Formats: sequence, structure tokens, C-alpha cells
Amino acid sequence: MTYKHFVVNKVTMNIRICLTTILFLPLSYTCLAQDNIPEKGDGFGGAFKVSKDWEPPRDPKAIRKLEAFQDLKFGIMYNWGIQTQFGTVDQSWSLCPERYVWNKRPAPYENEDWASYKKVYEQLQKTFNPLLFNPEIDAKTIVASGAKYILVDAKHHDGFCLFDTKTTDYRITSDNCPFSGNKNANVVRVMLEAARKNNLWAGIYFSKVDWNTPYYWAPQFGPATSRSENYDRHRHPELWDQFRKFTARQLQELTTDYGDIDILWLDGGQVSGNSINLADIAKSARERQPGLLVVDRCNGGGYEDYLTPEGIHQMPTHYIADAWEACVSMGDHGWAWTKINKYLDAESIIQLLVKAVARNGNLVVGLGPDAEGVLAPEVVKSLNEIGQWLKTNGEAIYNTRPIKPYESDNVFFTTKRDSTIYAISIQNKTDSLSSNTISIPSSLVEGRSNITLLGFKGKNLHYLPAGNDMVKVVLPSSINLKGIAAITLKISKNRPKM
Repeated sequence: MTYKHFVVNKVTMNIRICLTTILFLPLSYTCLAQDNIPEKGDGFGGAFKVSKDWEPPRDPKAIRKLEAFQDLKFGIMYNWGIQTQFGTVDQSWSLCPERYVWNKRPAPYENEDWASYKKVYEQLQKTFNPLLFNPEIDAKTIVASGAKYILVDAKHHDGFCLFDTKTTDYRITSDNCPFSGNKNANVVRVMLEAARKNNLWAGIYFSKVDWNTPYYWAPQFGPATSRSENYDRHRHPELWDQFRKFTARQLQELTTDYGDIDILWLDGGQVSGNSINLADIAKSARERQPGLLVVDRCNGGGYEDYLTPEGIHQMPTHYIADAWEACVSMGDHGWAWTKINKYLDAESIIQLLVKAVARNGNLVVGLGPDAEGVLAPEVVKSLNEIGQWLKTNGEAIYNTRPIKPYESDNVFFTTKRDSTIYAISIQNKTDSLSSNTISIPSSLVEGRSNITLLGFKGKNLHYLPAGNDMVKVVLPSSINLKGIAAITLKISKNRPKM
């Protein structure tokens, strides 16, 4: 199999309908289904189902950028906001008038009417003062994890801006926020600068929804009743046009004033790209940011440069030819920090990463600091452990593509441009291997008799026929695999004798 077979499939796909994420609290929770359009596709999209009409980027520089993005494999979504002061609220969703089990309000405000709670929530701007926030430390922690890119939260659905926008006072750099005088107050700027300094790709997360601006939840039309705007945009086009211009100005700021940007990751699927003239926004942004990847998740229309299935239970269960990135929250109570979060351990994330890569995807993990600006110790510990595993096994992850049969039981296959093949065997951290062999398809070893175990300094491993077109690779008897999330066989061709 040659590397040309890895080029992104040109089959066009377009998002038609959306579903709710099952396990983790969603970033946009759901994308509104278009009326009278039947469901399509495999159903692996997190907040949506994926149709068979996905369109890869048309811009030549973005096409090349997408290929490079698929080499990176592992990223971090850096989620933060004023709601961390509550301690139990994930990002903006408690502000939404739709009530669910997963978007509860803090105990003192559980029975507050929506308008009263909105006032309480928005007053959090006046007490947000994360004096321990250190972008350099957080960037180095992310680098230590082996991640290759970061998506920094510029604005979630509540409309609170973590950048120095000129469009609203509802921002971290406003005099209304006690942190505004701090050298690190412009969170997006300092985090992206720290990312680039540490050789991470720089990406921005941005919600097109805005529950603060009067152009979305317009006060003259009474209380909001859903996550969507509280008026008919077709009956009030002048108001929607104000919202469109407001959103365009913010995106122009982010793609003009914050250095080189690699990814613009747009959330909030109820605001479609078409409704805010995303084509013009993206064209203008790419003039300033050549090759910019634009991810208008749930909406397609040529501006969903890669797909974004959300949550563990919505990851693809098999190889998908189109470019995708699974977005998974590290905490079980949402994407941002809460004191009640229980976090995925390193083993779980490593195994998700292995599965994503073998199925032609990337993995981005959501996490963020607390109200004081500090990452949870459990998060830092897991990130360091992931990084240690990738130091040994990363050559089987980075700059690879899947190779048939992609996976077999608990073994997952990738390959390099030079035709080196890797077989990554997922382990159970509580036990050593029940067998001292790993079974792989015989087609992967034909003409390649050099098989080694990454991280183990020893001779080439032997393999034996096992029937059903499989072989068993015999592992060194001295190896102790207890506590290791996955091990990797490297299968390379014989070198010619000199």
C-alpha cells in the first residue's frame, strides 16, 4: 500500500441532521435538524449524523493544510470561562432556558426564573480574577502530553469573550472584570503565543451562538425559551443582520489580530454558516491566514473542512475515509473544569487515540483551568503519562495513516510513507499479557521479516503461522507489560546487505 492511497477521499459529504451526544456534555449539544431531510450516513457524528456528501476544502492551501493536520493526530481543546466560579457548572449550558439533567444550575439558583439567573450568571464577570493563570506553564503541560495542536476557547455560547474584542464589554479585558489589568488578561493572545513558542499548531474555538448580545436573545421579544434566537430571523431581518455583522466582526478580529492561526473551529450549529455569510468570512480570513482550516461543525456547505464526532460513544467504530477528529471531554461533568469532575485516565485516552488513528481520525481532548487559573493535578498527571507513552510509541501515531485491515480484535494498524507498518496492541493495565504472543494478519509481514517491539532493546522477534491468514508474533519472555496501556510492534523490510 503506497502513501497516495492515503489522500483524503474526494467524495463529497454535507451535514444534514444532528443528534445529541450520549456520554459527555456536548459543546453545542445538538445541531438543529433541517425539516423534511431524511437522516443519512453512519451516525458516528457526535452532535449530528454524518451524510455521505461531505466536501473537503476547495482552497488548495487548505487542502495541503488538512493533509498536514492529519499527521498531527492529537490535540487539546482548552476550555475556560467565568462559570468555573460556580464550581459545578460546565461552560455556558446552565444559562440555556431548556432544562435537562446535564445542565443543572448551582444549588442556590436551581429554582430561579431564567431572567433572574441570567443576571446572576452575567455578574460573574465582575468577580472573575484567575491570578494563578500561567499560559507558559499550561502550554508546556500540553506539549508534555505529546499533543501537537491546541484549540483555545475564545467564546462559548454565553457570549463572554476571552479575547480583547471591540464589539462588546462582556469580555475578560473589560474594566468590568478585575482580571482585566493582568498581563495575561487577553487569554486567547497569550495562550496562542505560548502555543506557537512551543511548536504547537494554534487553533481557536468560537461559538457562533451568543446568549449575551441583544441581537440574538433580543430583550424586546421577551424571555428566551430555547438555545436559538428568540425571534423569527426571517420576519426581523434587520436584527439578524446586526447579529451577522457582530459575529463577522469578532471573527475578523480573531483572524487578524492574533498571529498565525491554523484552525478556526466553529461551534453552535443552530447558527448555520449560510445564515452569517460564512463564505465571505472564510474567504476574507484565508486572505489573512493562508490555508486556514475552517470547521463549521454540523453545517457543512463546503466549510466543514473535517468532521467532528463528539463524545466517546460517537467515535467511529471503523475506518472512515473522510477527514475527522473525535472531540472528547476529559472530565465526566463537561468540557471545562468543575470540582465534581472525574477525569479520564491516561490509559483511556491513549486507547482512544490509538483507535482514532487506526480509523483515519485525530483525537482532541477537552480540558481547562479552574477559577483561579490552574489545571487540576489529575489532569496534569494524566497528560504527563500520555506523553511518556508517546515518547516510546509516537512513531506509530504521528505522520501515519491507517492500513488494511485497520484493526483486528485489540490490535490496530498504521503505516508510514516509507512502508513501515505498526501493530498497536491495546493492553489491560491491571494485568500482564495473558499470552506472550500478538496475532496479526500474515499480509503485513510478507517480505518484512524485521519485527521489533518499540521501547524494548532486543533482537528481532520471531513469528509463527497461526492459521486463517494470521501469524503470531512471539514477545520477549522478559517483558513486563503490567500498567502499560498499549504496546507497539514495528514491522519493517529487510535491509539489503552491503
